[in-house]
Amino acid sequence: MGSWIELDTPQGRISAWHSAPDRAALGGLVVIQEIFGVNAHIRDVCDRFAREGFDVVAPALFDPVERGVELDYDKAGVARGRDLVTALGFERAVELVDAAASWLRSHHHAKVGAVGFCWGGSLALLANTRLGLPSVSYYGARSVGFLDEPLRAPMVFHFGEHDASIPPADIEKHRQAYPQAEVHLYDAGHGFNCDRRADYDSDAAATAWTRTVGFLRDALA
Repeated sequence: MGSWIELDTPQGRISAWHSAPDRAALGGLVVIQEIFGVNAHIRDVCDRFAREGFDVVAPALFDPVERGVELDYDKAGVARGRDLVTALGFERAVELVDAAASWLRSHHHAKVGAVGFCWGGSLALLANTRLGLPSVSYYGARSVGFLDEPLRAPMVFHFGEHDASIPPADIEKHRQAYPQAEVHLYDAGHGFNCDRRADYDSDAAATAWTRTVGFLRDALA
């Protein structure tokens, strides 16, 4: 369903996966990658959101550092992904998300939201606090350092109860910082939405997906 496009950004031109719906779009949606790049899983997520009626763009956030990154879900992939995250930094990543949102607005979408996974889950929070996008964060383990930033739009957080990278105390910090946000906890581990990970949980993934799509339909209406 989707295809690669090029985006003009403050960091130069980058690639992005674009998935368009087969009917009038409900709104624009930026999908924000994990540390593994815009890989087959992220492209599949984009295509699924397009089938739900959204016009979707997933910017290849590592392109300013290294183009065409697609990593496996193994120790080497995790190590390389973390290095790339450090090399890029949050500030530049947010600029790239903003460029993707701007591209969607230029294609006649007055309302644009964001959904992010893993590292992208923390970026989804910043897409809300810094860019004003209604956002959904899946298991963003790096968000605690940004909880002093006020929300500017509706927000949803999805967490796995057995996620070693996000202890219960950190989840509670999200609830305290953002009482107006939805915070959902699942009997699952980190990465439960990804069917290519060992922690994939079909029940948690399905419930979170239904909640996410419902939230986005309301927020982008």
